[in-house]
Amino acid sequence: MANVENIVKIMNFHSLLRVDKAKRKAEKYFSVEKELTTMISQILYNRNLNIDLKILDEADTGVTLNFYLGNDLGFCGNFNSLVRKQAEENTNVQKVMIGKKIFSDSKDVILNISKEDFYQDFTPIEEIIYPLIKTKRLKELNVIYNHYYNVNDIRLEVKRIFPTDNAKEEVDTDTDYVIETDVNQVLTQLILIYLCYQLKILEANSWASENVMRERTTRESLSKIEEIEEEKEKEERKERKYQAFKKQISNYRRVGEQDGDR
Repeated sequence: MANVENIVKIMNFHSLLRVDKAKRKAEKYFSVEKELTTMISQILYNRNLNIDLKILDEADTGVTLNFYLGNDLGFCGNFNSLVRKQAEENTNVQKVMIGKKIFSDSKDVILNISKEDFYQDFTPIEEIIYPLIKTKRLKELNVIYNHYYNVNDIRLEVKRIFPTDNAKEEVDTDTDYVIETDVNQVLTQLILIYLCYQLKILEANSWASENVMRERTTRESLSKIEEIEEEKEKEERKERKYQAFKKQISNYRRVGEQDGDR
């Protein structure tokens, strides 16, 4: 029990160190995510680009690509199990699993990548997305993760980031663009950058959820451990009192037997 308590204390300490920073980072990105989506929607739904058939819109038939955001560590309640369950329920999609705790050997998983590697090198993910955009085979791209709204509101969500969920009437589609280079190359790179930034923004949000849930779980675990320890101490005190009482009774009997012999 002592070893378990020490491990939980360490995880609680780490979550306390990270939770405020993670929350601030996620909250900072709330408005950035909205602006980024609006910007790319203005391009995807642009009237002039669509008239010229230059826009790289989603494919009617093609690949649905799902990213699942888990983590590398434990002690965060059902954070990973919810994401893993969603992955098991999704069929006819290609899957990228981010986080060691949700790694899968399922045949539809095309990449397992740890959170540490996700932070250090984004190239493997770019190499999956880029060919699909360039060849216009990307039908849909979804991110499944635990969304942080506030410390009391964390929900599993499926966020579609391609095509965007903005309705066409919600964005300015009349802006005219002057492009003096390969339009398809520019748009391909632009959409790739947008998708990569969206993934990183949603991962930052997931990271906040992870640390909030870990802090809550470890705090509750420490409280439960304290209750167990207190109950154990009560039982030990009762046992010591019982043994002392038995010894006292035994002594009384021995004294009584000695008096009777006299």
